[in-house]
Amino acid sequence: MDIDALGALDVRENGVSITPTAPKPRQVLALLALHADQVVPVSVLVEELWGSTPPRSARTTLQTYVLQVRDLIGVALLRDAADRPARTSKEVLVTAPGGYMLVSGEGRSDVREFDRLAGLGYRAMDADDYPRAAESLRQALELWTGAPFSGVQTGEQLGMEVKRLEESRLCALDQRIDADLRLGRHRELLAELTVLVSRYRTHESLHAQFMIALYRSGRRGEALGIYRRLRDTLVQELGLEPSARIARLHKSLLVASADDGRASADGAVLSMGGAGAVPAG
Repeated sequence: MDIDALGALDVRENGVSITPTAPKPRQVLALLALHADQVVPVSVLVEELWGSTPPRSARTTLQTYVLQVRDLIGVALLRDAADRPARTSKEVLVTAPGGYMLVSGEGRSDVREFDRLAGLGYRAMDADDYPRAAESLRQALELWTGAPFSGVQTGEQLGMEVKRLEESRLCALDQRIDADLRLGRHRELLAELTVLVSRYRTHESLHAQFMIALYRSGRRGEALGIYRRLRDTLVQELGLEPSARIARLHKSLLVASADDGRASADGAVLSMGGAGAVPAG
């Protein structure tokens, strides 16, 4: 079974989609697919579908939704290879004590693949292997085709998972940009970072990386402007001043602008951590 959730939900068995078109069965499959090969308790599924006020018929209705998904699985199983042991839909969507489990077999999951590649990238960063880190993290991010579970109605459980996945993506993106900066790819990053800081208007790390990329590209004035815009946004929207970390970068870039020298700004970039290891120029 192949499971795509980093974008529109698409679950396939033998290449045949088993994704329901009806909202509630689709929601059930989404949660089961996210936790494939693990038992999802009935209580969790009920909460996902109806929140804290489920109808009295919730468990019976849930069983109906499970049967609808099993019907789609049954059609897909008709394409099993002749030399493969016969399977039933109940063996793929299993009724377990207290819940249900979707058995993925040897199929792929884009969520699991993202976690695997991102983990490789983080370990490469820890080992100062920036080319490998950048490549692994880039591959992880390429798995995303849109917002996770787009097209699926989300309740409390899936809503939390969507937030977790989006935060994981943002973390991988931050580390990939850091790796690219360390590899001297600051000019190549400018267009991407322009879009990112507009989307994530209070994300300090992305703004710091943009400031560094601009400075390395000989655009110190614009780098200072990014700081001022970030500070205005933080103060107006959150009532907060920028962190000491990015304030130090700003201060050193001011000194660099005043004396037209690189040394002081290089020191500030180094104080930002990983991104500062990029040689000037």
